[in-house]
Amino acid sequence: MQIVSQSSYHSRRLIMIGLVILAVVFFMLDIMLGSVSIPFGEVARIVFLGESDTTAWLFIIEKIRLPKAVTAILVGCGLSVSGLQMQTLFRNPLAGPSELGITAGAGLGVAAVMLTSGSTASIYAIRQLGVSGSWLIVVMASLGAALVLAMVLLIAGRIKDNVILLIVGVMVGTITVSIISIWQYFSQPEQLQEYILWTFGSLGGIVQYHLYVLSGVVIVGLLIAFSSSKALNAMLLGENYARSMGLTVGKTRFIIMASTSLLTGSITAFCGPIGFVGIAIPHITRSLLGTSDHRILIPCCCLVGTVLMLLCDIISQMPGTQTVLPINVVTSLLGAPVVIWVIVSRNNLRSSFS
Repeated sequence: MQIVSQSSYHSRRLIMIGLVILAVVFFMLDIMLGSVSIPFGEVARIVFLGESDTTAWLFIIEKIRLPKAVTAILVGCGLSVSGLQMQTLFRNPLAGPSELGITAGAGLGVAAVMLTSGSTASIYAIRQLGVSGSWLIVVMASLGAALVLAMVLLIAGRIKDNVILLIVGVMVGTITVSIISIWQYFSQPEQLQEYILWTFGSLGGIVQYHLYVLSGVVIVGLLIAFSSSKALNAMLLGENYARSMGLTVGKTRFIIMASTSLLTGSITAFCGPIGFVGIAIPHITRSLLGTSDHRILIPCCCLVGTVLMLLCDIISQMPGTQTVLPINVVTSLLGAPVVIWVIVSRNNLRSSFS
């Protein structure tokens, strides 16, 4: 038994090392490739030394590609951990920020800022406000995400069936989207155009002060999630077991809700709604590592999320062309097959996570 355990430990360690190497490789490729290809040597020189003989390359990397690559890492970490927490909290393999309507709730908060009457609420005006405008949109998106999550949790107290609960989450998200649609109908054309562009999803609209705010909020959300690892392990076995272990279920739910709202709200505020990352990556991570221990899953979800989001960003740039695809399109193409695999491989979703 000890040999098996030792073998499993070494296997996981090798997987994690491999993921770190892949993350570094894709990070460098994400900066190198695009409409203008930049040699690896110049990329390394600019990233590590902050200097280059070509001013244009220096500007492209420092102002555009490096912030975009860092944003991809933050999105991959934040959404994957959010999805992991939702799947554990609701004990549902198909739960995720998008599927439970949490992303739509964050979108409602963004709509409250971008579609409010008066040009002062436009996204361009928010950018002019600098850091204060960034905090405004993050707070509103997080509140919207928390509102929807609280509604789903309230309903979850009355419904024990995982499949029905998932349908309820989708319906709550649909109601939220309908409210946004009504808001759009009565908005000014300029505001409507800005919001529609935001819904496509993008990693490239992050400027330096946005990145500071996004990084700070995501790091806080991830720290909250990691500090709740033992509580998440207990919740995975059911609320009754968690209570028998001395866990305060209500407090744990609130902490998980706070972490998920911060992560999903901040990422959705700056990057738009990005689907399938939250639901797909936790399953890929569990399959790779063969464990349900959140002390291992949370950091590894961050690594897998980083690798896949950087890959999605590379694909979305369509290197060698001037075309840039919406990031949401690429994540859907890669994430949807994973969801199909989960459904096909589990004959009875009601018994999942039980």
